[in-house]
Amino acid sequence: MTSAPAVAASGEETGPAGVREPAGEVHAWLPGQNQTVCGLPLSRTRLRRFPHVRFDYASTDVLTGEDPVGRICPRCLAATEGRRRDEKHTWVRHAPRP
Repeated sequence: MTSAPAVAASGEETGPAGVREPAGEVHAWLPGQNQTVCGLPLSRTRLRRFPHVRFDYASTDVLTGEDPVGRICPRCLAATEGRRRDEKHTWVRHAPRP
């Protein structure tokens, strides 16, 4: 993946600042592509694109009934979670073997 994934969602709502926000089921989507990271075509599934919202979810996130997002795609989550972990820190060997 060359760019940061954005959100594609099944619904939308207007936030307090008057900006569109994702709602319903959310997927990771790379801007410039016509499908989600998990392979769903955007046009056939009628997913709405949110290029201004970064897909920044983790497997430890807990959704409640008050959240506009009802479900996070587990396949998209698995595909993007390793990338976020690599961005935070890289593994370095401190005592290499002879």
